[in-house]
Amino acid sequence: MKHNLLGIDIGGTKCAVTFGIESDGAVEIVDKARFDTVQVNETIARLLDETSALMTKNSLDAANTTAIGISCGGPLDSRKGVIMSPPNLPGWDNIPIVEHFEKRFGVKTAVQNDANACALAEWKFGAARGYENAVFLTFGTGMGAGLILNGQLYAGTNDNAGEVGHIRLEQTGPVGYGKAGSFEGFCSGGGIAQLARTRVTEKLQMGETVSFCKSFDELNSLTAKTVADAAKAGDALAKDIYATCANYLGRALSTLIDVLNPEVIVLGSIYCRAQELIEPAMTAVIEREALWHARRVCRIVPAELGESIGDYAALSVAANAV
Repeated sequence: MKHNLLGIDIGGTKCAVTFGIESDGAVEIVDKARFDTVQVNETIARLLDETSALMTKNSLDAANTTAIGISCGGPLDSRKGVIMSPPNLPGWDNIPIVEHFEKRFGVKTAVQNDANACALAEWKFGAARGYENAVFLTFGTGMGAGLILNGQLYAGTNDNAGEVGHIRLEQTGPVGYGKAGSFEGFCSGGGIAQLARTRVTEKLQMGETVSFCKSFDELNSLTAKTVADAAKAGDALAKDIYATCANYLGRALSTLIDVLNPEVIVLGSIYCRAQELIEPAMTAVIEREALWHARRVCRIVPAELGESIGDYAALSVAANAV
């Protein structure tokens, strides 16, 4: 059976409205519109208008549209359909986003935070397809998680399940998710950049040359990609920075394996682009730290949906609401 689905992706800088058709466990993206995120009321009005335009263009209405899914940064209340002051969306304070869409279009609407939405996407249409117990880790700018347990999304008591980036792995270290030495501090784009700045500063102060950062003036422009490119080119310092990240990733994944006993852990963004730099050290730590019986049934794989995951994530929230 085919389902016409609409996906709404609300980001800090960009928004998107997507029309997709789900059939036989797959989804075809038919049409989409993208635009900048601006002031809250203007953005909401634009989201509603762009959705209306997309529906008109594709002959959709309340009768033939199955569901609308909204993906947005948290915190939010998925049960009440309310966005609650996300840090990347100033002014979005207690916005009843589901009510806005259901009143305008008369179509069942659901909202999930972006990590949960991405977990649904990889579970329904990507690397976690066919599994009952899966963990998705964003591993991008930050480190968030979405949990699929016993064949359904697990969001926790008030949508705060999966905030693994806040777990402290060391008393000191790179800062992520408001905590020094956190999982996000060691394993995220921002965290890798912090690690690089510290290690490069040490080298430069000792008068050593660093291939990917020639002077102190370049420190603030260091990124995870800069370091990855240098590591792939053979730079020993860059490879060691990624080995540090991989070591802490392995420690954190070992904990998730022991606690949740998943069948698959799907790693996004940075792992997809730099798997060869991360996998060996990560795997060695997991083999040493995780319980054997849990470790042997858990695969660790890169995400499949790539740069389109935002579109699939919002559509997956709609599919999950069917």
